[in-house]
Amino acid sequence: MSTELPKTFDFANIEARWYSHWEETGLFRPERSDAQPYTIVNPPPNVTGNLHIGHALDNTLQDIVIRYERMRGKDALWVVGTDHAGIATQMVVERQMGERGEKRTDFSREQFVEKVWDWKEESGGNITRQLRRLGCSMDWSREQFTMDDHFTRAVLKTFVQLHRDGLIYRDKRLVNWDPALKTAISDLEVETRETKGGFWRFRYPLADGVTLDSGEGHIEVATTRPETMLADMAVAVHPTDERYASVIGKDILLPITCRRVKVVADEHADPELGSGAVKITPGHDFNDFDVGKRAGIAAGDMLNMFDADAAVVQVADGLIPAEFVGLDRFAARDLVVERMKQDGFLVPHVTKDKDGEEVEADFEPRTIQTPYGDRGGVVIEPWLTDQWYVNAAELAKAPMQAVRDGDIEIVPATWEKTFFNWMENIQPWCVSRQLWWGHRIPAWYGPGGEVFVAETEEEAQALAGDGVALTRDEDVLDTWFSSALWPFATLGWPDETDLVRKHYPNDLLISGFDILFFWDARMMMMGRHLTGQNPWPRLYLHGLVRAPDGQKMSKSKGNVVDPLGLVDKYGADALRFFMAAMESQGRDIKMDERRVEGYRNFATKLWNAARFCQSNGIGASNTLKAPAARLAANQWIIGEVQQTVEGLEKALADLRFDAAANTIYHFVWDRFCDWYLELIKPVLNGDADSDAAVETRAVAGWALDQILVMLHPFMPFVTEELWHAQGERSYELIVAKWPEPRAEVSQQAVAAIDWVIALTTATRAARNELGISPGAKLAAYCPAPSDLAKSVVERSSAAIERLARLTPVHFADAPAGAAMQVTAGEDVFIVPLDGVIDVDAERERLTKAMALSRKEAASLAGRLSNANFVERAKPEAVEKARADHAHHEAEVARLEAALARLG
Repeated sequence: MSTELPKTFDFANIEARWYSHWEETGLFRPERSDAQPYTIVNPPPNVTGNLHIGHALDNTLQDIVIRYERMRGKDALWVVGTDHAGIATQMVVERQMGERGEKRTDFSREQFVEKVWDWKEESGGNITRQLRRLGCSMDWSREQFTMDDHFTRAVLKTFVQLHRDGLIYRDKRLVNWDPALKTAISDLEVETRETKGGFWRFRYPLADGVTLDSGEGHIEVATTRPETMLADMAVAVHPTDERYASVIGKDILLPITCRRVKVVADEHADPELGSGAVKITPGHDFNDFDVGKRAGIAAGDMLNMFDADAAVVQVADGLIPAEFVGLDRFAARDLVVERMKQDGFLVPHVTKDKDGEEVEADFEPRTIQTPYGDRGGVVIEPWLTDQWYVNAAELAKAPMQAVRDGDIEIVPATWEKTFFNWMENIQPWCVSRQLWWGHRIPAWYGPGGEVFVAETEEEAQALAGDGVALTRDEDVLDTWFSSALWPFATLGWPDETDLVRKHYPNDLLISGFDILFFWDARMMMMGRHLTGQNPWPRLYLHGLVRAPDGQKMSKSKGNVVDPLGLVDKYGADALRFFMAAMESQGRDIKMDERRVEGYRNFATKLWNAARFCQSNGIGASNTLKAPAARLAANQWIIGEVQQTVEGLEKALADLRFDAAANTIYHFVWDRFCDWYLELIKPVLNGDADSDAAVETRAVAGWALDQILVMLHPFMPFVTEELWHAQGERSYELIVAKWPEPRAEVSQQAVAAIDWVIALTTATRAARNELGISPGAKLAAYCPAPSDLAKSVVERSSAAIERLARLTPVHFADAPAGAAMQVTAGEDVFIVPLDGVIDVDAERERLTKAMALSRKEAASLAGRLSNANFVERAKPEAVEKARADHAHHEAEVARLEAALARLG
């Protein structure tokens, strides 16, 4: 028995009700023990996070895949969980403590960690609630957290194993140091901002009376960070730079510190840039660190002039003057410049004022690309410190080979080049963080600095021997280290669980391209090394969701779009369909709220179609196979369903989400709603008990069911509601079987309906172009009809009259006079226009409109061919010009066709 649908489609009423039902009845769980498994894992969002538009895209694509595979009978598991997000979570809790007048250091480490767990229990589930709002069919019964006990055991075991394998070690290297948070951070946590800075030029005197071939007794260097000269250890010049060939290996006596440093030859120095000489501070610049190593300076001997707060400290050689020690780095900068200027070592920047007079300044103003911590909010300092590192270069070998051999497919393949470029040049991975919240590094130190790595303190004590006092490492692991274990640790690894045996390797990973290296590649590394298997055979990388003007979304720009706001306004189904329709193999998506609104209208269109079916006695189908059909319209829609199923399956197999969405969209809107329901109205309005009406109701009910099943992965809420409203069901749509029409369709019947549609479409377009009333009935002449035309007109003249408004149709020459032409297939129809419109006036109108569009198109073409406009105008202005040009070109073509119709 069907449930009468309300007139208005109220998505808000539907969504919460159905999601609760799905979850409470366990429909997201993989419980088909004999079925083929299908597994995906979600990129675990930060436990501190809120759903942003990138999450909405990422999780929508995953949900489409998992719902599709579930309907195909797979034992589908979508692993869900959150990341403990070391820095972000610790900051949140410390901020709340600050509001109460407390500091982390007021408590023991254990007490603070307990406070974090309390916060997690109270406030850490926000984003998982929001994922439910989106309709994500994740297995919440197995929800994971990267600090869960079993996960922690997996992390510790991994660290110990990698250390025993010689792939984790402690080293002194440069890291991105956040002076606000007082911890090393990853590259992903560094954001580059444009800041106003300067370029200072200094004279560094050559020692011992040595001069350049030019006779000068100094080398000029330039820097954006004058303060670091206090820790300079060399000056680099290019090996082929003849200006400096005679002084390579000679000493420079640095101003202020009086430190002797060497002139070294290194290709890092660019002879074409500035003086061609570069000051080298290996303890505070990543490039300089590499130059220093090539020059034979050991990391342990590199000078470190800053403490954890980025204040100046005395260096190993004791040569920094006392007046600098203790200064903030930027205060030290000002004092260095002042001293260099006083001592005559500052080269002034000379410009001319408005009167042409020379003016000197201490520096050349520059816009500097400056690294900031995305959470600490201060300038990042490259800092030389002891940290734990993973030998990423060794671990990268197996994943690279897997991609080369095709064992891992990266989709789209254009990302392979980027993948190989990064992996082949990969640097050691710093995995230690100076935090209290996170997986504490399982390393203990003996009295003499000996290191004992073990999963427990008892095991470490056994390694050290009885009576040896041990101190545990204070640091925790980078959160990317633990999340690299996500595909298998979430299933119970290192234990050999049933879930591991059945669901690992996973089948697919979907992620944003921006975490290809931070997460995806590291899962490949850990998966291969720890399990001997690739974590998945396919990796799909989607693009970013950008603002409507193409800019990257950011809070500072004020262009961030809240996906939940869109869900409130248009419904989750509409937002999901937008994401799928716009996702084109990794290209960035431009946010377009009008499109989201359009897909809400699409859901409404389907809702109204279902109401039409209900009002005409069309209910739920009880067959997977297509019903028997004799009527041409019914055979045609069965054929259309089969084509749509095939198109959807191919698109989803190729991970072409846009093609899949567009395939089902056009079938529902164009073929089913606009044509099929219109074609069957005469049958439904006739004898309800006739064979034709009974057949039509069966086919229409079956076709609507197939729509609901095919559309469900994209729009789960409205389809589930309509599924049950159509009649009694013994199961929910979420676990319905994927369509299998298995029908033989008469190609003659299909061709007949396609011909009627083509004739109707062409006639309606021609009426619109020439301003003819849609309801006006027009005579039509076809001098040389095809056999198909004769057959269709003979059998379906009533349908042609009702749809195309053509009556009568003559198979004869048209009378002389003004007329328009329309075509259907190979058939040409002449439609007389005398007495229908003022042909001369219409011709004049079309000619004027075409001339105007031609003029506009030419003007825009000229602007777009101007390199200055394309390169200097705002991107949105260039894009608008291109869109306007395309519009006017299309208008010219349309108007030319309209004029041609008039003869």
